[in-house]
Amino acid sequence: MKNNYKTRFYTILKKDFRLWDEKSKELNQTLLKDLIDKLDEKLINLLLSDKETREKFFIKVKDVFVLKQNELKFFIDENKLDNSYTQYKNKIGLRVGNKLLSERNEVVLDWPFKDCVLEGGMTKEDQKRNEIFFNEVLAKDEIDRLEDPKAFVNWKRYTAKGEEKVKEIKRDKNGTIKENLIIKGNNLLALHSLKEQFAGKIKLIYIDPPYNTKSDANTFKYNNNFNHSSWLTFMKNRLEVAKELLRGDGIIIIDIDHFELFYLGVLCDEIFGENNRLGILAVQHNPGGRDNEFFANSHENKLVYAKNKSLAKIYNFELTDKELEKYNKEDEISKYSEMGLQRTGDGSKREDRPNLFYPIYFNPKNNEISLEKKNNFIKILPIDDDGIERRWRWSKDKVKKEWESEIIVKKIKNKFKIYTKNRLTKNTGKKAKTFWFDSKYAGTSGTNAIKEIFGDKVFTYPKSPFMVMDTLKISTKPGDIVLDYHLGSGTTAAVAHKMGRQYIGIEQMDYIEDISVERLKKVIHGEQGGISKVVNWRGGGGFIYLELAKWNEEAKEKILKAKNLKELEKLFDELYERYFLNYNVKTKEFKEKTLKEEEFKKLSLDEQKKLFVEMLDMNQMYVNFSERADKKYNLSKEDIALSENFYNKK
Repeated sequence: MKNNYKTRFYTILKKDFRLWDEKSKELNQTLLKDLIDKLDEKLINLLLSDKETREKFFIKVKDVFVLKQNELKFFIDENKLDNSYTQYKNKIGLRVGNKLLSERNEVVLDWPFKDCVLEGGMTKEDQKRNEIFFNEVLAKDEIDRLEDPKAFVNWKRYTAKGEEKVKEIKRDKNGTIKENLIIKGNNLLALHSLKEQFAGKIKLIYIDPPYNTKSDANTFKYNNNFNHSSWLTFMKNRLEVAKELLRGDGIIIIDIDHFELFYLGVLCDEIFGENNRLGILAVQHNPGGRDNEFFANSHENKLVYAKNKSLAKIYNFELTDKELEKYNKEDEISKYSEMGLQRTGDGSKREDRPNLFYPIYFNPKNNEISLEKKNNFIKILPIDDDGIERRWRWSKDKVKKEWESEIIVKKIKNKFKIYTKNRLTKNTGKKAKTFWFDSKYAGTSGTNAIKEIFGDKVFTYPKSPFMVMDTLKISTKPGDIVLDYHLGSGTTAAVAHKMGRQYIGIEQMDYIEDISVERLKKVIHGEQGGISKVVNWRGGGGFIYLELAKWNEEAKEKILKAKNLKELEKLFDELYERYFLNYNVKTKEFKEKTLKEEEFKKLSLDEQKKLFVEMLDMNQMYVNFSERADKKYNLSKEDIALSENFYNKK
């Protein structure tokens, strides 16, 4: 609905004296919705009297007009705010789905700007500006344009031979791109661009996002007034599209410390579903502990979620030499260790699984087992030494099927106990624990790897390559696609390359070229740092580097540099003539009326700048793929052709 229609709609409603409060100059919203629910005859006649209102909120069945009650109430809720900046700012973020928070009978994670999209630039200049939040309902067209696939430029292929021109993009027989990709640009827009080709194809998304700590020099600093809210909005926007990229059996793993752990957990519960939470791991990254007010921080966390828990699988770690020693028995099939058939630990009692509490009959003379009572057979039940009734690990059918080769009965202290053969196979391993405790996971491991590669500490807080390696081990297999849209120094991409995984990395900061790309070039040439010796890496492979095609940022920069309102006023004509403004900006009204209003003049300069920036077309930073041929963007024929190749479109 356009703002001019909203004004007209309210003018119509003012004709009903019951709804208009002359003193407060406001409509009685509560009464209005009550009258809608009651199908008030006077109100319906009033709405039917206007042609546009009749067409929008009524459906004609034969000769009868039926009021679309829910649609009308939804419109009223969404347009409670007027067009002023102040009231809009104070109201957004109070809705979940199609209902106001106050109308829902559930507890949800809610914050200002929740119902918004935050482009969230990561450059230093972006961090200085007030963030722009686009409401999902009021700015739907702008958001659609923002999230449209983007054109790509500056394509380069890197192999052991050096830098090459990109002539083609390799695909598998199903049409999926089979190239390692490093993309420079805003990660939200890059994710939406990737969605065109990689939706439902990513096995693992592994990110190490900004932790949003209060003291860290690298704190994620967006809007100072809504720092926490900005971070949550930033994360929400990206996680929602990330979910679409995951395979049915895909997994997302997010590294985070304690500052945002609880909020991120609730946010992920909302997006992925609490039932799809696979675990929360703790990784000791600083054995000595980092000084803090009350405790010395020594660990970070991993949130692990599945797209669909019923399809997900966490792979085992391989066994150490010491762990292999317990497989000290062998038969004609394989080596094995013995494991009690009686269940122990959580869920092991009879009442936990009553159907798995049953007698097994054993004949010690011939080692025969039966599930039926027989003469001279001894009855064995899963009862522990303390007399507590437990349960078996196997069902009756499995016992019957496997008993000849897989079951052993022993007499221990005058009591018969049943064991199964825990066989050693090529897939035998140990389940990953919730606490990762090893010196190789320490932050110093990541720092040392960077120093070994570049000869200096060129990046703050790089991840341990061994921690990344183990993360990939439990969640992927060779050939799977791994996505990291907070690429940083490129640790995840470097480790994935050495482990034979396909990878996609996204980073907006300029160091992507000086650090991330340079690191991967060294990997291709056989760099021996980090995990190279563990995986016997000797080099090879390659990757494609590409960038989201930028559009002119001059207008935004000029707004941010304005020193006072007069400079902003002078700038307005230039904005109108040279740059794209939002389609709903009434330039004449803004220039002749809004700029002169006392309410606008009383706003701080930062708030005035924010309003100016919001008038600009949201997609001014990057070129939409659909507009690739427009000459004003000056894209080369090669970049246009490769962008078309990427999207499989002409």
